[in-house]
Amino acid sequence: MNIAFFLIPKSEVVYLPDNSTMRQTLEKMEYHRYTAVPLIDEHGKYAGTITEGDLLWKMKNTPGLTFADTERVMIKEIPLRMINTPVRVNAEMEGLLCLAIAQNFVPVVDDSGIFIGIIRRSEIIEYFAKKSCDVNY
Repeated sequence: MNIAFFLIPKSEVVYLPDNSTMRQTLEKMEYHRYTAVPLIDEHGKYAGTITEGDLLWKMKNTPGLTFADTERVMIKEIPLRMINTPVRVNAEMEGLLCLAIAQNFVPVVDDSGIFIGIIRRSEIIEYFAKKSCDVNY
């Protein structure tokens, strides 16, 4: 089945421009209670996913960094430890199961790499659960 049916469009997704600050990221993640947020570049292309772990490692590895200082740390300066592999909008659900093992969501891009939305892990699991329950005995 084509993934477009399960797509949560960009307009309904919490994401950040990749020129955001660490503080903006922390505040948005706290407000929405998310552990990971997609990053979008100035051209609308998917640029990666920032996680709570990335932010914590930056704090740990930057001696003297305080919360007040996070407004001067740009997201582009923070190494992303996980690679959330995006898929194209014409992908099939069967190709997402392996991605869902390691990713809370799968970013979806168009043929030009423009970010158009996500598919949550829960929708992927639900799809395969329903599919396995539809087996005739």
